Amino acid sequence: MKSKRNKKSAQKSRKSSKKEYVIDLTTLKSNILKAMKKQKRLGYSSRTLLRELNLKNKKAKRQIEEALEALLQEEAVYLTETGRFKSSNEAPATAVATIDHVNFRFAFGIVEGLENDVRIDAKDLNGAIDGDTVEIEVFDPHHGVHPEGVVVKILKRKREIIVGTVKVSDQFAFVIPDSKRIHMDIYVPKNKLKEAQTGEKVLVKITQWAANNRKPEGVVTEVLGKAGEHQTEMHAIMAEFDLPYQFPKNILSAAKRIQATIKPEEVAKRRDMRKVTTFTIDPVDAKDFDDALSIQKLANGHWEIGIHIADVTHYVKPRTLLEKEAYQRATSVYLVDRVVPMLPERLSNELCSLRPHEDKLTFSAVLELDEEANIVKEWFGRTIIHSDRRFAYEEAQEVIETGKGDFVQEIRLLNELAYHLREKRFAEGAISFETMEVRFQLDEEGTPISVVPKVRKDAHKLIEEFMLLANKRVATFIYNKRKADPRYTMVYRIHDAPDPEKLQTFATFVQKFGYQITTKGKKMSGSFNRMVERMDGKAEQNFLQNLAIRTMSKAKYTTEARGHFGLAFEHYTHFTSPIRRYPDMMVHRLLQHYLDDKKSVDKETYEEKCKHSSEMEKRAADAERASIKYKQVEFMKLADEKAFKGIVTGLTEFGIYVEIVETKCEGMVRMSDIEADFFELDAENYRVIGKQTGKVIAFGDEVDVRVKETNLARRTIDLVFEEDFRQVKSVNGAKKATVQKKRERRNTKRTKKR
Repeated sequence: MKSKRNKKSAQKSRKSSKKEYVIDLTTLKSNILKAMKKQKRLGYSSRTLLRELNLKNKKAKRQIEEALEALLQEEAVYLTETGRFKSSNEAPATAVATIDHVNFRFAFGIVEGLENDVRIDAKDLNGAIDGDTVEIEVFDPHHGVHPEGVVVKILKRKREIIVGTVKVSDQFAFVIPDSKRIHMDIYVPKNKLKEAQTGEKVLVKITQWAANNRKPEGVVTEVLGKAGEHQTEMHAIMAEFDLPYQFPKNILSAAKRIQATIKPEEVAKRRDMRKVTTFTIDPVDAKDFDDALSIQKLANGHWEIGIHIADVTHYVKPRTLLEKEAYQRATSVYLVDRVVPMLPERLSNELCSLRPHEDKLTFSAVLELDEEANIVKEWFGRTIIHSDRRFAYEEAQEVIETGKGDFVQEIRLLNELAYHLREKRFAEGAISFETMEVRFQLDEEGTPISVVPKVRKDAHKLIEEFMLLANKRVATFIYNKRKADPRYTMVYRIHDAPDPEKLQTFATFVQKFGYQITTKGKKMSGSFNRMVERMDGKAEQNFLQNLAIRTMSKAKYTTEARGHFGLAFEHYTHFTSPIRRYPDMMVHRLLQHYLDDKKSVDKETYEEKCKHSSEMEKRAADAERASIKYKQVEFMKLADEKAFKGIVTGLTEFGIYVEIVETKCEGMVRMSDIEADFFELDAENYRVIGKQTGKVIAFGDEVDVRVKETNLARRTIDLVFEEDFRQVKSVNGAKKATVQKKRERRNTKRTKKR
């Protein structure tokens, strides 16, 4: 009896101890408001607050509800539309962001200075699309490291005209955007189609943006032509990236009015180098030659090397129409079949092009080098030159290899000096990344008939080394002036060190291929270069180098002298291509400004120009990639039905990315198209594993694939594994044979009846 009584007493004691948990209401209210300082996008429920305050029993839940009711009465908190609570005193942080709409489910808001991008659910974009500048409310991360956000105001639309393909129905029409980053079709009334038909590419101007679950609405402003045709697709790409088709008439007229004659008084202001041996080395199909090299031996046995750059700013003056147009474009864009130039042809191909046997105005870095390519003396200033010969890269390479041809001694000597310069760069920590690039041979209709890898030989590297040297020395010259007077504003090309976490992730990944890289200190670049040497010619070379480049920081223009990590230069700029890059024009002007001992220019003005130039450079790169991707898809569409060797370059839950070795085109094998097994992603080990067979497909694996389907509009290639293709073909073949036999038997019966 006593034992039972004690047991009941103990149980009663435990129950009463649970009920005895009491918290002062004032303290609880205070704790709730403190917890709510941590901003949550959806707000707080009573259950969320229980977790936040580490309270667990039922009475605590009732007390929290009482405290919330009291706080509501006091207007210290308020209820959201979803029935959750937020603090009235804690307004969410706001920020200006650029929308990066990565997929149909969510986007990222890129906020300058914020370590992690802000994740924004598609429903919280409030009509914003990719590239728009918006104001967002920023909340603490719910899961992971990314803060959450909601768009509250659209500050600037990136585009109001969108390119896409028309689909017409009985009552209305839609335009399906070409851009993979615009995830909404655009509604177009049938009377606003401008007679566009289903399957045609058009430009559509948005008249009403998406809101309250309604699609955006627009009107067709231009019909580009039938989707899939070369000219239509190239114009569509230009429209997608807002690239101009041509120069306005007033710009062409301004260029035409420029005098070609070089006046004697202009020559008198310059260093005359017309009698020094000078030549250009460029691609065989180049029309604008913006750099030339001169060489002469000095009495002391050293070599005087002149790096001569077209003096564009002599012709394009500040505050002129030509200057404004050059700034807006900021860079020339090189699509697969055309160039969208920064300057009109009158300037780029005529006045400023360093054509042979013509006097040309240049801005030069003249360097005295010893036989080891050490700089003994340097001079910068405006010059006049006379090019003796125009070499294509292939011609210069033949001179280097055979020792025969025009200016053989000069070219081979320059090549030796370039070798010394390259060795010094790598010894000082430069990283060697040479990704495989391809070019297309097109027929008269613009159809790709072959894909040819671009091969970089000594002639290419020779020019590259001297251009790098000129850029480095100009930047260093101005920086040394800046040390004496920090107000000297300059445009630099910088490249920051990579993010340590990304670098470690890459180092862990390449270990699976047998490569070791050091992620810290001066030994890092050497280990990278040894990896590059070891992977040369191997199947994984191209995609690993591309992955390494993505691991690195992005180079950009700025007035801050932060150095160039990849080149291992303390100071670097862009001086050598003013025909096709606006930053080089800025550098020319600044260099002459300081050579004339004038005061520094306004830093903020130039920083804004640097930012614009970096943005336009990215746009150009994206457009170039889009045009290459389109031609790759078109080429694979026309390829014969055959198996291709491929390398696995990416893995997701829904598919396996494969780069075809022969053409460097990347496509996807969708998981749903793999007949042999059901594969699951093992993300940590960069592989997928078959659920039934245990078969592993990993990054870098060699596979045999065939083209299943190409989509020119979306620029995608669907692939299937060769084994699945044979299996499907075998099944289909058996089905066809069975059908054929049935037909034969049926025909035989009919014949007998007759």
